[in-house]
Amino acid sequence: MSQLTLALRLRERAVFNSFVAGPNGAALEQLQAIAQGAVRGMFWVSGPSGVGKSHLLQAVCAHARENKTEVTYLSLAQLTQFGPGVLDGWEASRIVALDDLQRVAGHGEWEQRLFGLYREIEERAATLVAAANLPPLSLGFALPDLASRFAAATLISLHPLDDTAQREALRLRALGRGLELPEETARYLQRRFPRNLSTLYELLDQIDEAALRAQRRLTVPFIRDVLARYLPGEPG
Repeated sequence: MSQLTLALRLRERAVFNSFVAGPNGAALEQLQAIAQGAVRGMFWVSGPSGVGKSHLLQAVCAHARENKTEVTYLSLAQLTQFGPGVLDGWEASRIVALDDLQRVAGHGEWEQRLFGLYREIEERAATLVAAANLPPLSLGFALPDLASRFAAATLISLHPLDDTAQREALRLRALGRGLELPEETARYLQRRFPRNLSTLYELLDQIDEAALRAQRRLTVPFIRDVLARYLPGEPG
């Protein structure tokens, strides 16, 4: 498999303008500064599932690429099957974004390659933006030198949105697909499903596809029907 196919394609909707900051305004500003090249170095983005870590890492890359900066986005959750060799060969990138680092922490060969990549990025004064569900010292890295290097990175913590901000994020997600999400419908989704943006985004995408096929608006009755027909086992 070639290097080009291993560098994952960025999601079109993962840009700064589609990110609802809520309590993460300072974190958003810091990541925008990284994308603009105003600051460089090593950064660690931490937070629970569904707070937008992947969205923001991809937004950094998308913005930097618009400014003609060479970037690489690697989701280790998607690339572990190809082995630690996927971490080699990104010398041209001025920004390297490593997502889902919790997936390889504690795995010796992966950690050796990560350490080598870290040193290489450091030596050429490029920027590394890493992300995981926990801060570096809580991930259980087996290689002490790697753990200490990541622990020295600038920590950017992300926090979950409250209900109002979460509905705004869902509205923007629907708007990005050309649909209007009524307030009542967003509240219905929050009541009936875990209030985790990743889960709600996936659910909204499936409902959206059904709405496009049926040429229907995203009303509560329509969503109940979709849940019954397309998502068996889910509450309707």
